[in-house]
Amino acid sequence: MSEPVAVRPDVRLDDSPMQPVTCTRCSARVEARKSSWEQTTIQWSAAAITACQERRENPGASDGVGFAGCSSLAESIREAAVSGSLPVQSGDPLPVNDEAAHP
Repeated sequence: MSEPVAVRPDVRLDDSPMQPVTCTRCSARVEARKSSWEQTTIQWSAAAITACQERRENPGASDGVGFAGCSSLAESIREAAVSGSLPVQSGDPLPVNDEAAHP
């Protein structure tokens, strides 16, 4: 019989809790956390779901299944991360697209 595997508790939110971010398009306010420039965790409230214009414009979004995400909110979160109001936990610098900088 094998020994049970110990599961470590997830304490990431203890060390770096989610922060409020407001969409610049519709003012929907969500809680967000950036683990890295590529990874974002978003927690939607009922009020944010109701306020989000992109959700309302997408007929399949009422159950969340047909909603891939709000591009306006994604841009608002990116701006918050770039400005430093939403910390990026990895500490890595903002990635740069060298190809776009030198066409």
